Amino acid sequence: MSCALGFDVGSKLIGVAVGNRITASARGLAAIAMRNDIPDWPALDALRAQWQPDTLVVGLPLTLDGAEQAASRRARRFAAQIHARYATEVALVDERHSSQEAARRFAGARAAGLKRRRDGATIDAEAAAVILERWLAAPDSSSIRTSATTP
Repeated sequence: MSCALGFDVGSKLIGVAVGNRITASARGLAAIAMRNDIPDWPALDALRAQWQPDTLVVGLPLTLDGAEQAASRRARRFAAQIHARYATEVALVDERHSSQEAARRFAGARAAGLKRRRDGATIDAEAAAVILERWLAAPDSSSIRTSATTP
């Protein structure tokens, strides 16, 4: 199977998306709770068991000039945790502007009548889909580092 899961790691929620290498497309799945930098592992375990991905893609939030920040360290820590937990390849992908792209897509879907305001909670999952689509489009060039041996 050529399936990948993408993650947009925040301080309170982790957006999760699933993508397919054949079509190079992704779609948002869920927003998983994150409390005190600890993800809802049972929820993540269930998604992993359901989709059985061969790659996990984590968005790496960088500043506009490409520098790391506190959120970058959180994403790297999460990448290391899922690599250790699932023994699966992890790719870190520059996620700059992914939230804006997700918001733009959501606004477009609302304007087309496909989404409602109450669906706004799915924006974290949509951001994960944007991140995953970037990786699917160019898995070698968009990855910052393919490994989870990061601190």
